[in-house]
Amino acid sequence: MADSIVVSDTIRSGPKQFDLDRCVHCGLCLNACPTYRELGLEMDSPRGRVYQMVQVSNGAPITPAYEEHIGLCLACRGCESACPSGVPYGRMVEDARAQIESRKERRRGAQRFHDFVFRKLLVSPRMMMAAGAALYIAERIGLKGLAGILLGGRLGGIAQLAPSAEPPFFFSQIGQTFPAHGGQRHRVAFLAGCIANVSFARLNEATVRVLRRNGCEVSVPAGQGCCGALHLHSGLREDARRLARQNIDALENGEFDAIISNSSGCGCALKEYGELLADDARYSAKARAFASKVRDISEFLAEIGLNPEMTPVSAVVTYQDSCHLAHGQKVRGAPRKLLAAIPGIDFREMRGADLCCGSAGIYNVVHNEMSMQILASKMKSVNATDAGIIATANPGCMLQLEAGVRLHGTHQKVMHVVELLDRAYGGE
Repeated sequence: MADSIVVSDTIRSGPKQFDLDRCVHCGLCLNACPTYRELGLEMDSPRGRVYQMVQVSNGAPITPAYEEHIGLCLACRGCESACPSGVPYGRMVEDARAQIESRKERRRGAQRFHDFVFRKLLVSPRMMMAAGAALYIAERIGLKGLAGILLGGRLGGIAQLAPSAEPPFFFSQIGQTFPAHGGQRHRVAFLAGCIANVSFARLNEATVRVLRRNGCEVSVPAGQGCCGALHLHSGLREDARRLARQNIDALENGEFDAIISNSSGCGCALKEYGELLADDARYSAKARAFASKVRDISEFLAEIGLNPEMTPVSAVVTYQDSCHLAHGQKVRGAPRKLLAAIPGIDFREMRGADLCCGSAGIYNVVHNEMSMQILASKMKSVNATDAGIIATANPGCMLQLEAGVRLHGTHQKVMHVVELLDRAYGGE
């Protein structure tokens, strides 16, 4: 018996008219758009997508073609950096996706899987730990590699994009406070994420160590959870709002100098909690106060000034801008400043460093073919630098670039900027 069709019972409007009116259709965004650069199609450019949003706003139906063009956008927000009119494209595409999601029909089995991932797995530490343990066992007995071989082709490639599990998981550190090394200069909260607690546990530990070496008492507050970024990108705004309220409540009485994220995609969502909860009478002021304290780890360290007591790291390094750090948070110089401060590093800028690598949350799974095209272009830029290490500021970018190294056989090591700092500080 075929699955029945499930339709959302919450109908949402799309992008706001005053946002749509800001686009003057000049086309300066085109060259900044990864999908337009690959396909050369107007409907897969920011200008073309805004045009389609306008048509839907004026009463045109939401068609499969519209859904495909909006879905193919990486939401990298490179167009925002290029736009002279200040069009808030990231907010607009999220609103368009929320509108599509509210009208989307799925078979019951597909809807149950969708709900499980977004409404149970990502928001439950217990489920995340169970999934991480299963993934770790599968990797240890070779099932992950075997799945890639057996599935082959596109599905095999997608299987290889799955993150690894890194026990012991960082969930055990949530609720703890770590004292500063030497004199305390700052008191900060660290938001550890959701998937990162399983797949980037060592990065989270390195983040805490580097903050402590720079005079920070680091609290990892209990009650924190997923930031909601993946929900926003997928059109699940109400779910993202619930998660935002949870994180605000968890940190409300902390009196922190800063709220730190080491994931630029998460940090971008956290910095926009004020906008996300602007219509919430109870939380709007608290959300703005929360957002005003959020800092990317590289941004914060650059602001306070690095502890210079580092040992040399002999390496040729290039840097891949994370889209949500460069275009969403407008932070470009800070990671480069930190890399320049590490003795021994030979830094080489790559061409098109701020063009998307194709990761974009779960985009490399949902739109794998386009993601791999974009990644191939990025790897050409990386290889031209002859760097042995590709540094970046986002776990999703790290996974994507590691896939690029495997696929193209180029043998570089992919590291977060914080991991290089941790190495210079003699971290574990």
